[in-house]
Amino acid sequence: MKVILIEKVKALGTIGEIVNVSAGFARNYLYPNKLAILADEKNSNVLKDKQKALAKKIGAEKDAAVAIKTKLEGVTVELIKKVGANGRLFGAVTSQEIAKELEKQGFHLERRLLTVDGSIKSLGTYEVKAKLFNDVTATFKLKVAIDAAMAEELKKQQAEAQKRNADKKAKAEALKAAAAAEAEAAANAE
Repeated sequence: MKVILIEKVKALGTIGEIVNVSAGFARNYLYPNKLAILADEKNSNVLKDKQKALAKKIGAEKDAAVAIKTKLEGVTVELIKKVGANGRLFGAVTSQEIAKELEKQGFHLERRLLTVDGSIKSLGTYEVKAKLFNDVTATFKLKVAIDAAMAEELKKQQAEAQKRNADKKAKAEALKAAAAAEAEAAANAE
């Protein structure tokens, strides 16, 4: 069933768009909440008549999106994550985590508006795009860092592993030297 949106609906579209939805969704949610009207010939003509009012509403939403874009462009979001011994994250960074961090900084964006090229599974800095409106996209930085306490713990573990490896090498060399000495002593005895 095709409907014309008269308000912005999450995960569906913005004002004035004609979208295809199930009959139950339209009947039980969109129509009672006055978010959409049936996309028939009569309503399409009414929509054309109300185009100026809708254009004003769309313009206001676009202006708000541009204002958010200008604020968001210079922002760097920092996520502190747990990391394994190999330097990789336990799991990947999700758009939901990014949205929560943005909310802490005062930006209320839906997670579905955020896109990252590829998946984030290691430490570093990444670019995240937020589609705020049809042709308004903001780009900001996401820095994935390790927890300071965990970084110290990893350094200690690496130092211990290097010490163990050095001890193993020393033991192996001592065994080789002892075996060589025994072989030399056996050769001298003959």
